[in-house]
Amino acid sequence: MSNLTGRTRLGISAALSGERSGWRSRLVFAGPAIIASVAYMDPGNYATNIQAGAGYGYKLLWVVFLANLIAMLFQALSARLGIVTGKNLAELSRDNFPRPVVWAMWVVSEIAAMATDLAEFLGGAIGLALLFDLPLIVGMAITAIITYAILVFERQGFRPMELIIGALVGVIGLCYLAEVLIAPIDWKSAGMGILQPALPDSAALTIAVGIIGATVMPHAIYLHSGLTQARADLRNDRDRRKVLKYSNVEVVLALAVAGMINMAMVMMAASAFHQGHSDVAEIETAYHTLTPLLGAAAAGMFLTSLIASGISSSVVGTMAGQMIMQGFLRFHVPVWLRRLVTMVPAFAVVAAGVNATDALVLSQVILSIALPVPMIALIIFSMRRDIMGEFAAGPLVRGLAIAGAGAVLSLNFVLLADTFGVPIPFLGG
Repeated sequence: MSNLTGRTRLGISAALSGERSGWRSRLVFAGPAIIASVAYMDPGNYATNIQAGAGYGYKLLWVVFLANLIAMLFQALSARLGIVTGKNLAELSRDNFPRPVVWAMWVVSEIAAMATDLAEFLGGAIGLALLFDLPLIVGMAITAIITYAILVFERQGFRPMELIIGALVGVIGLCYLAEVLIAPIDWKSAGMGILQPALPDSAALTIAVGIIGATVMPHAIYLHSGLTQARADLRNDRDRRKVLKYSNVEVVLALAVAGMINMAMVMMAASAFHQGHSDVAEIETAYHTLTPLLGAAAAGMFLTSLIASGISSSVVGTMAGQMIMQGFLRFHVPVWLRRLVTMVPAFAVVAAGVNATDALVLSQVILSIALPVPMIALIIFSMRRDIMGEFAAGPLVRGLAIAGAGAVLSLNFVLLADTFGVPIPFLGG
């Protein structure tokens, strides 16, 4: 398997030097955005998207669409940072910010990583428990074993992991393609939901911020820069420009697929649950309700996609957690220890009897609150010519990035105000 990584590196070098051309030569550049895209279809998305579709029909599809556009921009910037500098976002933060800021960033990022892993780990366990009629704790144990087994492949270099994660993304995509074909979607209402922004009430706001938190992920912004930082031996700016071109195309394609899967989740929930079952808010309830409404095949595919999502995103979350710790602290922990530490909150939640779906949604809100930290750091570094040289972000990209971060910060502020009972005039609060 290690030969896969070696052959990919040789393929990248041959493509950069002009020795190879054609569509096959471009495939060797694919991988980082596919891995990062997993963060955009993790089990936290299932929880928030089911609530959005069941409670509000197609009205919150615009939030998914907007979040995906913001995600594309920030993942492209993160990939650019790694390609141009050869360092990841956590390493650049450690090297350029004052030490108290670095420590604070690390603490917030670790909390976000644990919230991420809580959602991902629980999602895979819920899927296994429902599909095979197992106790949730057994589903968690099986998820732990499978994710650790996949993480072992990381020792073989980047390519085996990219292929494994890519295959799991393919499973999720095929399941939701089938779901959309089975469910009677109101395509006109879906189009209006994308094009006409609306937040009917404060509960819709909470779900909207949860969607943002489940879509634009802090650990994915850190991870993407690390996945691209040493993937190819770039000799000059010409090489960097070529890799950046392929990277931007991959980001758009990979996150477009993730966005369509997210919208398919909302549309399926809107079609199946909004009329007559609008109180469906939990993954378990959604599964049991889907069987009589759309049939056993639809329910089974829903769980299959959830298991693939939980396992793949849990693997990616562990990879990101390691990168964050090494980048900020120059401290490496064995993958088995990292996997063990990030599992503790999930087992604690189940042992305490907390509702699993409630925990998933809460984890997404925590992620949304933590998100501005890497977003702001990424904008700062992307603008600095002393770091990025001629690849520093231009006025248009800077403006869009600042607007995207501003939108996320504004939503977070409104959510906090609503949570603590501060009146919000436009919501009638």
